[in-house]
Amino acid sequence: MLSNLINEQMETGSESKFMLNNSKLKSVEKLSLFALTWPIFVESFLHMLMGSADTFMLAHVSDEAVAAVGVANQLIFMAIILFGFVAQGTAVVVAQYLGAQKHAEASRVSAISITINLLMGIAISAVIVLFRDQFLHLLKLPSHLVEYAGLYLNIVGGTVFVQALLVTVSSIVRSNGFTRDAMFVSLGMNVVHVFGNYLFIYGAFGVPQMGVTGVAISTAVSRALALVVMFVLMYRRLRYPIAPKDYLNFELQPIKKILRIGIPGAGEHVSYQTSQIMITFFITMLGTAALATRVYALNIMFFIMLFGLSLGQGTQIIVGHKIGAGDKEGAYRQLLQSLKWSLLITIAVVTVVAFFRESLMGIFTKDTEIVAMGASLLLLCIVLEPGRTFNLVVISSLRAAGDAQFPMLMGILSMWGISVPLSYYLGIHLQFGLLGIWMAFAADEWVRGILMYLRWKSRAWEKNVLVEPERGGSSAAG
Repeated sequence: MLSNLINEQMETGSESKFMLNNSKLKSVEKLSLFALTWPIFVESFLHMLMGSADTFMLAHVSDEAVAAVGVANQLIFMAIILFGFVAQGTAVVVAQYLGAQKHAEASRVSAISITINLLMGIAISAVIVLFRDQFLHLLKLPSHLVEYAGLYLNIVGGTVFVQALLVTVSSIVRSNGFTRDAMFVSLGMNVVHVFGNYLFIYGAFGVPQMGVTGVAISTAVSRALALVVMFVLMYRRLRYPIAPKDYLNFELQPIKKILRIGIPGAGEHVSYQTSQIMITFFITMLGTAALATRVYALNIMFFIMLFGLSLGQGTQIIVGHKIGAGDKEGAYRQLLQSLKWSLLITIAVVTVVAFFRESLMGIFTKDTEIVAMGASLLLLCIVLEPGRTFNLVVISSLRAAGDAQFPMLMGILSMWGISVPLSYYLGIHLQFGLLGIWMAFAADEWVRGILMYLRWKSRAWEKNVLVEPERGGSSAAG
């Protein structure tokens, strides 16, 4: 009913004002993949830089602090995934609505997704704080590291609802084509975060040295400030304004569309994170040095993943708009083109990282055992990372087309049928250690990547469109 009233108002005179106010807003269909992707790359780089800054600065406290925060962040990442499914579903549904020229519906979906994630984020924050010790014991974290991890979870976990909102609002802004806005907010957030780390870790300007607690405070404050700025930008950028009542308008149809994409996406990510938690448990059997090596190596690997991740997200936005506009052929070709570029770039970057692998590990620690172990893992990334790129790029486009169940099912089968058992067999049973676990990662990524590619080539995703184009609107994304 609300949708009908809004459409009637637009048809009876407010449409001209709506178009005038939005005449300067960009059309995603007219943006190139590069124009959408480079800000996403910079934003993702900055997000990962925040994690690396924590690791680098905490390394000046101790390797034990690094290991504790690394394990604690496994729980934070899991929490982010639990409410990330709403943001993910929202991004796809909003993109298809915008491609279909249904701007009012896109704004209403955006509003209700923010409400849902606020409620979910508050609940998850409470669970983390109340049961943090139980979670850490389940991970078999050594007792001398539990205090570090508990302090971190109290603050970062207790304010994780802020990240829930930030992820949601950022995805809405990006789906509207304003990827640079999210990039600039991330830049500001990282500046605040790194400066906060500097104050609390090194005791600059007379501030007390607080170690892990200081890093947690810096993380929470920087995210809160970023959220405020992102909300302001969202209200300025949306093509159709969100009314206060939209936040409480729980219409079933748009929520079902969000969940149709979000729940399978969340299922896949939860499966991945739980499998990683299980594998982290295996790594704890190898000792604190292995835990620290894993954290350092992953920080470097995140930067390799950036290119595929960014191209995948940029492609998702374009594919979603093309699908909404009815241009399925354009969406099909867009993915193939994006995949080609992402593979070429990933191979080039991982080759450079492998060449400088020992120097890169030396940035984080001078422990020769950790440097040698991490260097071996980075060399193996020549095999691992191209397979991961298939997943990052193709799965994003499958979701953008509304095909989210297949990636979830294949992901669960591969992660728990290949990655987890093979990690134990190679890493623990055959005593290959972290190198064996990284081999298992590579096998899992390649199996899933090839399956996703075959799914896209089959074009089975074409029957899963969520939004039909507006009559009389643009027919295809150029």
